[in-house]
Amino acid sequence: MKSLFAFTLGLFITVSAQAQTVKPPKEIALDRFLRYAKIDTQSAEDQTTVPSTKKQLNLANLLVKELQEMGAQNVRVSEYGIVYASLPGNLPDNSKVPVIGFIAHIDTSPAVSGENVNVIIHKNYQGGDIVLPKDPTQIITVANTPVLKELIGDDIITADGTTLLGSDDKAGIAEIMTMADTLIQNPQIKHGAIAIAFTPDEEVGGGIDKFDVQGFGAKFAYTVDGKSLGSINEETWGARTAVVTFKGMSTHPGTAKGIMVNAAYALGDYLLRFPKDMLPETTEGRVGFVHPYGGIADIEQSSIKVLLRDFDVSGLDAKEKMLRDMVAQTQAKYPEVKISIDVKENYKNMKEELKNFPELTENAFEATRRAGLKPKMDPIRGGTDGARLTFRGLPTPNLFTGGNNFHGKLEFNSRRGLEKTTETLIHLVQIFAEKKP
Repeated sequence: MKSLFAFTLGLFITVSAQAQTVKPPKEIALDRFLRYAKIDTQSAEDQTTVPSTKKQLNLANLLVKELQEMGAQNVRVSEYGIVYASLPGNLPDNSKVPVIGFIAHIDTSPAVSGENVNVIIHKNYQGGDIVLPKDPTQIITVANTPVLKELIGDDIITADGTTLLGSDDKAGIAEIMTMADTLIQNPQIKHGAIAIAFTPDEEVGGGIDKFDVQGFGAKFAYTVDGKSLGSINEETWGARTAVVTFKGMSTHPGTAKGIMVNAAYALGDYLLRFPKDMLPETTEGRVGFVHPYGGIADIEQSSIKVLLRDFDVSGLDAKEKMLRDMVAQTQAKYPEVKISIDVKENYKNMKEELKNFPELTENAFEATRRAGLKPKMDPIRGGTDGARLTFRGLPTPNLFTGGNNFHGKLEFNSRRGLEKTTETLIHLVQIFAEKKP
């Protein structure tokens, strides 16, 4: 009850002019998150359908039901598993305030299992490393995770060490749902019209292509898919993916002399050419990387998939040129192997567009401060659905969720992370209403 009281007290300060007590949501963000985390929604790579896994629909359909029950409007789920809903504004003239959207994704990363998630709440954290109970080799260390020093006295939420937690991005879903619940419970909190969406396949990059920007109806939006409290993102990687293919000739190894051309050797030579100081494990901050992350080694045909990431287009171009030069070098060494490279753009750095809408991050900073947090602008060493939406005419920066260590068994969030993010979202819609012309 103490944390819920703090949450409602923070909101009461905002609406104190109306001298009305804020009703708590019917279900707090933590409880929502605990329910959602137990639903396996892992997406899958290299699938041609959206959603890439049918099990994502289990959470999508549950969210539709809950949105309808809480009183949201225009609730629906598309044929692609995208959940849409809206909340009407409660201002004298809602047309003077832009419709603001909030988006989170349903799926969890294919990298680590999201099945049978057993959530552990480490109450009243007092510092030190956190050993996950079902696999003691999985340890969240203070040395590698210094944000833990800021969480003394908080309740830390983890999985048991055998799965990921799913905070990326079920925390974002729980926070948006709790925001909507709170606003519906408290019509005295003034806001314009709000659009809500929950998307599949963010982790594998296909779901947002099916997003109905026009039907969503928002002028601006925020993805709630970030990390530590206060972190706001208007800048992502520019991203490309390269596929390098090596074609050889297979034959029976007993009679292979003069006939067999083993493509796997050329693949191995190509891999050894990657500069060690340009790999993910050796770079940080604003330094981009190339990342060979998957492939096939076979005699007849081998292949490797490579991620290219940089904040600047010139950096991406230089990395692509390097990969093509490496192809030429390996081709010269293995002339009998036919080598080809195909490079495709995944998404651009959304700052190229968001720099034209500074009010979006300014309002997010103010909402963060009203929630009692210190805002900071961080570039994302990754991408969001918002990056693609921004270039489709819906400017969409990214907001924190309170989570950390995404895509792995050491993932965690906290009670305060969930509550303060929710509070920030509620302040944010009020700020847009206050700044109407």
